Amino acid sequence: MIVPDRLLPYLAVDSPAHTLARRLEAAGHECFLVGGTVRDALLDRANSDLDLTTSARPDVIAATVKGWADSVWLPGQRFGTVSCEKNGARMEITTYRGDIYRPESRKPEVTFADTIEEDLVRRDFTVNAMALAILEPRLVDPCDGVDDLVNRRLRTPRSPEESFADDPLRMLRAARFVASLGFEPDVDMVAAMRAMHHRLEIVSAERVRDELERLLVVEDPSLGLWLLCETGLSDEFLPELNAMRLEQDPIHHHKDVLAHTIAVVNNVKSRDRLVRLAALFHDVGKPKTRSFDDGGVSFHHHEVVGARMTQARMRALKFSNDDVDDVTKLVYLHLRIHTYAMGWTDKAVRRYARDAGELLDRLNELQRADCTTRNERKAAALAQRMDELEARISELREREELDAIRPALDGDQVMKFLGLAPGPEVGVALDFLLEVRLDDGPISEAEAYERLKVWAQARDS
Repeated sequence: MIVPDRLLPYLAVDSPAHTLARRLEAAGHECFLVGGTVRDALLDRANSDLDLTTSARPDVIAATVKGWADSVWLPGQRFGTVSCEKNGARMEITTYRGDIYRPESRKPEVTFADTIEEDLVRRDFTVNAMALAILEPRLVDPCDGVDDLVNRRLRTPRSPEESFADDPLRMLRAARFVASLGFEPDVDMVAAMRAMHHRLEIVSAERVRDELERLLVVEDPSLGLWLLCETGLSDEFLPELNAMRLEQDPIHHHKDVLAHTIAVVNNVKSRDRLVRLAALFHDVGKPKTRSFDDGGVSFHHHEVVGARMTQARMRALKFSNDDVDDVTKLVYLHLRIHTYAMGWTDKAVRRYARDAGELLDRLNELQRADCTTRNERKAAALAQRMDELEARISELREREELDAIRPALDGDQVMKFLGLAPGPEVGVALDFLLEVRLDDGPISEAEAYERLKVWAQARDS
């Protein structure tokens, strides 16, 4: 067979994959390149993953790579997977699988198959159900994955009902592959997602969270996000999305908030995980804050309501505390730029930078992405405001320690100067000095002591 150029390095006789296949064959087992490794090679797409499958059971795989590989990882061994690295090549080797879910279980039962065909037919999608023998290259494609690649179609190897019953997370994975590959989802598969989306409730929040993150960081997540919404799948773990499909009427015209949200996610060209999450959540407070006045529509304080909703939903999805805090802050601050047109003093710029903290660059990117208007004049005005603000931040950074805004004195200095014991009064004094820093920029210690003296005298009088 003609082997894609991207696979040739793995088939070279001195490659780690070829050597491993020989070692497994010597023990009486087959070994294939499989899944995304084969799929992306046939699509001529880069893929750093090296996935292999074998008839060898996990203990045999582990024994084969120990003492040969440079590094070995065994946490997944009980699930049939052994990972190793040899000469810089990271490989994930999995025993032929035959997993199924029980209706009441959040975890798949791990069972093993005896043939490559049994393994492939139980995989998620036909384009991932192809394998290439390593020692004597031949393509094993029992589910017509090549045909689906050619026709840019996403389809399950068996009926979608069977496939999604085995692992309901595959419905969410379907959205990711539709987005990342740009493929058309099979009609029967979409129908099954609509009928079975409630089955996602048995999947752990952690697995759902991880798959959502993988979708959000593909180049253009929009097709996948629309598929989640239109099938009702998002209602199972992120009901705030379809809630943003606000009813339009002929009198109070406003953007469709869901369409705007998906456009903002796609506008985050850095594909930064946190910024994409913030883009997804930035307007979730609008449905609860919508009101009509003077012939128009408004969403007063939707950033405040949205921040609370973001925090609650991300916690339910088991995001880390740091992720929850960061994304919640970005949502809360995402409207700040709109007050810049009123004219910001240096003091206001310092406060903006201080409030954003380490998220400053991400906040700026989110606010740029939030512009989805087709009105060129409005888009240019927002871009100019962002350019001006970033230029002013850069200038202040050169003149001041803008990234480390803090009082000119520390707590020990304040207590010694004012004769205070540790307690709330020290914090009040430091807050005063911080306000001085924000208002006037850096001051010397001598001036800080003088300001503190005047402040303390005024409080005592």
